[in-house]
Amino acid sequence: MASPLNPHWLTQDWIDFEYKKYVLLAYLSEVKENFDRVQLYPFMSDLVFHYQNLVKFREHKSLLKENFPKELSQADFERLRLRYETMVDDDGLMQELEAIVAFAIPQFKELIESGKDIYEYVAEHIEINPVGISPLRLEEGYFFLRKAKKSEVQVYEYRMTVFEQASEMYRGLQTQYLETATLSWVQGVEHLKRDLIRRRQQLPNPATYQIYAKVSVPLEATFLPVAKRMLIQHLTKAAA
Repeated sequence: MASPLNPHWLTQDWIDFEYKKYVLLAYLSEVKENFDRVQLYPFMSDLVFHYQNLVKFREHKSLLKENFPKELSQADFERLRLRYETMVDDDGLMQELEAIVAFAIPQFKELIESGKDIYEYVAEHIEINPVGISPLRLEEGYFFLRKAKKSEVQVYEYRMTVFEQASEMYRGLQTQYLETATLSWVQGVEHLKRDLIRRRQQLPNPATYQIYAKVSVPLEATFLPVAKRMLIQHLTKAAA
């Protein structure tokens, strides 16, 4: 697994183009190796996070000042605050940072596009089907993850959440792994749903979905996060 890139990698340690280039390319090389193994997360979300930060830096250079590491004691705060302000006002330093940002942005963008291609390929090979009759309330229930040619399914409980950010409403999905079950000609997904209702009476009439991957992909790093995003889209569309 790739080591995470520090959120303040741009301004921490030695601010030198060649040094930052080395740090960045080493990180991106590890991410590429994970993408080659069809392991998307958490690398995809990290790439987007760093890319968006760099774009903000380029568009609003004043934000660089806020992102210099400031692990300061109270006694030294005022003295070191002036030091950071002087660093940000240094034209040579700013030019070095601008060169680093200009190099880094297309590197991140290219790898994000590769990640999107992998995501779309996996999503095209995933099916979501309701198990039994779907209730009117879809905000909570269960889903079963099953890979191609496998009898085992991973059972999860889900709960839909809604949160507001910058005047926009977003939907999220809280999930809890419950168990791994084995399907057979005697016990199918309908039987598994009935068994869950019997054992977990807090959800007497749960929405339940089987999410089936036609291709073999890593469970935690790819199948589960892609399935969650697709289930959010499915639930949102069904509730509209």
